[in-house]
Amino acid sequence: MVVGAGLMGAGIAQVSAKAGYQVTLVDRTDADLQRGKAQIEKSAATLVKKGSYLPDDPELLLSRIHFTTQLKEGKDADLVIEAVPERLSIKQEVFRELDEIVKADAILASNTSSLSIAAISSVTRRPDQVIGMHFFSPVPNMKLLELVRSIITSEQTVQIAQAVGEKMGKETIVAPDYPGFIVNRVLVPMMNEAAFLVMEGNDPEEVDRGLMLGANHPIGPLRLADYCGLDTTLYTLESLYEGFNDPKYRPCPLFKRMVEAGMLGKKSGRGFYQYE
Repeated sequence: MVVGAGLMGAGIAQVSAKAGYQVTLVDRTDADLQRGKAQIEKSAATLVKKGSYLPDDPELLLSRIHFTTQLKEGKDADLVIEAVPERLSIKQEVFRELDEIVKADAILASNTSSLSIAAISSVTRRPDQVIGMHFFSPVPNMKLLELVRSIITSEQTVQIAQAVGEKMGKETIVAPDYPGFIVNRVLVPMMNEAAFLVMEGNDPEEVDRGLMLGANHPIGPLRLADYCGLDTTLYTLESLYEGFNDPKYRPCPLFKRMVEAGMLGKKSGRGFYQYE
């Protein structure tokens, strides 16, 4: 079962179905589910054009995904991957409910990019069966799956998550349960520093071109922040700042002002760049 049919959740459901799993995709409203379904269809059609999928793959994928607004319809799932907004209180609420619904031996995973797995697992009666499964966007295209084990996550849970990831075609790394884990611990502060450069008067295009041409990055940090969502990036920065109590992770004030103004990046049509 995948909880959340947004950008990440729909992508996770897609790669799960492509791997042969039967998937229950859950979200709050039928409209949310329809947007998730449309995203899967669009992504699969693009991959067919690129030659990565067979022509009949899109129809096959959708036949393996059950769309529903009811968590209880996924009660028999062996693995649940949560992909709801990056707020600890929201995730804990979802995990508390999942713990009551799904079978006792099921593994509960969070797609969090920075939050404490121990804190998320603390509201369940199975903390040893809770793990972070951090996918990267766009999920069908990105090869990495970052697994995050808390101090109580069992080795069996890690091994099962690795096996699932490999079946999905992902390469896995395992990180300890500290804010930002491995990738975002390095990547998000770079986005933050790029935002400071813009606040100081630098043009976003110049900052991004500098990193692309001077450091051989395929995409600039500001464009990447727009794609990730400036709100999600800000939440990750706040988690790093609070978790380590270190001023080097202090969120750029410009990030805060942009999020407060509804400039969330590509998903809102405007961030450091304008979008259709």
